[in-house]
Amino acid sequence: MDFFFNQNNLLLLVVALTSGLALAWPMILRSRAGAAISSTQAVQMMNHQHAVLVDIRPAEAFNAGHVPQARSLPLSDLEKKAGALPKNKPIIVICDIGRSAIGAATRLRKLGFTEVVTLDGGLKAWMTAGLPVTANKTGA
Repeated sequence: MDFFFNQNNLLLLVVALTSGLALAWPMILRSRAGAAISSTQAVQMMNHQHAVLVDIRPAEAFNAGHVPQARSLPLSDLEKKAGALPKNKPIIVICDIGRSAIGAATRLRKLGFTEVVTLDGGLKAWMTAGLPVTANKTGA
């Protein structure tokens, strides 16, 4: 019992608990957001289950390059415009590298969307897999 009352040991215990929580936090967020799927699995879901790909990056990033079938729904507008998404189809959330999509997927679940997954690695993984990306042409 003296172990817990020693100031040095208490400090080590706090550091160990903090480190453990820092390591577990991404897994906790991921479990709340649903599964992360690969680019190949995303294509299969889009083809077989008519999944909707939702790109949560800012409009400028979306216009610079996105998955051809993706809908632009910037993260800042997610709650306002989520009602335009179908609730009867799976939703695949995509961002640049897959981190922002986790929080967005959690928010969509809270809004009543039951089948929400994230694209593991985001647009970067999509492009690494050699899958098509398109850009919106602007100007004259």
